Amino acid sequence: MRYALVLNNPELGDVDVSQEAVEAMQVAFGEYVKALDDAGVLITGEILQASDTATTVTLRGGSLEVQDGPFADTKDKLAGVFVLDVPDLDAALAWAEKCPGATYGVLEVRPVGIHTIGGTWVPDA
Repeated sequence: MRYALVLNNPELGDVDVSQEAVEAMQVAFGEYVKALDDAGVLITGEILQASDTATTVTLRGGSLEVQDGPFADTKDKLAGVFVLDVPDLDAALAWAEKCPGATYGVLEVRPVGIHTIGGTWVPDA
């Protein structure tokens, strides 16, 4: 079963973090991704650029609106997502516990309902 580990945390510009701490976290994430890959559970991992690089698109009443910036102005921002293929929620939670992002942010663990294979939508088991 596929699970998304959705990372939400304050962005670097919003908190005081040393360069050494940033570099240590980059190493920790590299090790985490290697462990996921070595275990054969990693489908994809995407760490997003800062929220001020986002563009928001809405279509309301036939009118397209394109705006700079994130949808919501919150303390924690969507930082990235890992999609894992694991047997069950317990396994997904075990991987979430090992994620370095859990030490300074929040991980939402959510089952994937539908995914694509070769452009075809497939319900997840």
